[in-house]
Amino acid sequence: MKQGVFISIEGPEGAGKTTIINMLTEQLELEGQQVISTREPGGIDIAEQIREVILNKSNTAMDSRTEALLYAAARRQHLVEKVRPALAEGKMVLCDRFIDSSLAYQGYARGLGIDEVYSINKFAIENMMPSITLYFDLDPRIGLERINKNKGREINRLDLENVEFHEKVREGYLQLVERFPERMVKIDASKPVEEVFKEAKKRIEQSTFRKS
Repeated sequence: MKQGVFISIEGPEGAGKTTIINMLTEQLELEGQQVISTREPGGIDIAEQIREVILNKSNTAMDSRTEALLYAAARRQHLVEKVRPALAEGKMVLCDRFIDSSLAYQGYARGLGIDEVYSINKFAIENMMPSITLYFDLDPRIGLERINKNKGREINRLDLENVEFHEKVREGYLQLVERFPERMVKIDASKPVEEVFKEAKKRIEQSTFRKS
């Protein structure tokens, strides 16, 4: 059986990842593709429990290294229990966040070091990297404004960080795009949703065509 395709979607808070993933999943399924959409941290029971600890607004005392290790632990379980089996069945996996989130948030914005956090995660994922990563780039002020307007959206501990933190997250992501140009693609998430969707789908089609 042909191996599936692993695609991660990255971006700062309020970049519209979830909306675009839902649109991509619906369209790709209409075109006959077997698609699984999932998220990090979470996607399966154990990882969702870890998510509750990480993002709980009461856990403001959480140490940065603890945070990074918890993300890596959730990532490992999610990979083993959901992502790998789906890929083995030849399915396309669209994952809302993966290793690059840890590198940008904990590695760069928290100041732990991109290489240091990368090392933790390489142990967790055993070199299992996405075929392509779509990075939705957005001014953090616009993203936080979107979050505040979206009354139905989950507000978590990271949303409560100041704007300077979120600016550092964006800086971290932009460094990663430069560091991994063969895998990461930057998409302007300030554009209308339909334009972002079309660009994301085009990039996925280009990537899967190259690897087929």
